[in-house]
Amino acid sequence: MIATNRRRAGAAAPSGPPARSEVPTVSLPARRAPSRSAALREKWVRPVLLLCLVATTVTGCGLSAEIDRERDPGRTSVPDPVPSVVGTDAAHLPDPSGTPGDSLVIELPEPSKTEPTRPGPCPSSGVRLETGPVDAAMGLRGMTLTLTVCGKHPYKVNGRPAVVHVLDRDGAPITGVRAVAGTDKVPMAPADPGPEPFTLQPGESARASLYWRMNAEDGVSLRVAPQRGRPAVTLRLPDPLDIGPENVLGTTAWAPVT
Repeated sequence: MIATNRRRAGAAAPSGPPARSEVPTVSLPARRAPSRSAALREKWVRPVLLLCLVATTVTGCGLSAEIDRERDPGRTSVPDPVPSVVGTDAAHLPDPSGTPGDSLVIELPEPSKTEPTRPGPCPSSGVRLETGPVDAAMGLRGMTLTLTVCGKHPYKVNGRPAVVHVLDRDGAPITGVRAVAGTDKVPMAPADPGPEPFTLQPGESARASLYWRMNAEDGVSLRVAPQRGRPAVTLRLPDPLDIGPENVLGTTAWAPVT
């Protein structure tokens, strides 16, 4: 019993590879998990950069203003200038909702349909006759005649212009048109003040008016004399006289232009 115990006690340990638990191991340092702030930065950096790139393409992203602020942090920011609107009142710009009546409408004057009569050379009589445009209202028509002394001598005036004929496009008189002294026979025409004698000096002018009621046939020229008994001239009218085929043409007396 004693020998047996010794042999067991002094028995050599069994040969063979050591157990798995006894093999030494080498541990590597564990990878640190990113912090929360770094994760947030990584999450938002790309969208912000993309947004700034788009904004820079469209509006410049305020780069120059940002550089100025970095160079001079104490500088007071100045708002971008508001683009000016040419031809409109900024307070009356069109409403974005499309509501009519909020826009400022700028109306330009309509161009004249007829060119003004250009005076020609001074006639041998020393006076020049010119016509003005036709005024229309409620079927009543009116036209101004102007008498100007273009010669070197004074000119005595007493009476009314003497209308001989109203001519059509072929130069023929419109039949049935009667020129009368005064405006009593032309409905709604202003009263004729009546003739008074006066003298025009060189360069001075006098005016008279013609009145008639609207009709269907147009006259394009006027055969008229400054006064009865004086030579007549043919005037090309800036506006046609819608006076024919039968009508009354009233004339007022000459009055000096003051």
